[in-house]
Amino acid sequence: MITCVVDYVIDPAKIEDFERFARRWMELVERHGGIHHGYFLPAEGASDEARALFSFESLAAYEEYRSLFGTDPDFVEADRIRDESGCVIRYRRTFLRPLLPDSD
Repeated sequence: MITCVVDYVIDPAKIEDFERFARRWMELVERHGGIHHGYFLPAEGASDEARALFSFESLAAYEEYRSLFGTDPDFVEADRIRDESGCVIRYRRTFLRPLLPDSD
């Protein structure tokens, strides 16, 4: 399993747009074989940071999902929410391998 962690710097004045963007991506990850662990939004402290975590069974499975970016109409629509609203200032992806209880 591989988990993608996406760290966002967002525009706090556009949190509703970010939530709409996030809900759309949660659907897409699940539809294309991933497990979405949720988006984590500002609550206290820094109000411009958000995070998303989702997993795929392998890097190859993630790459298959990524191949739809820019071509699949649903992916283009989800990116349009971000681009037109300006809710995301920047983001960074990191890939992690989970160590879970009772796993070898």
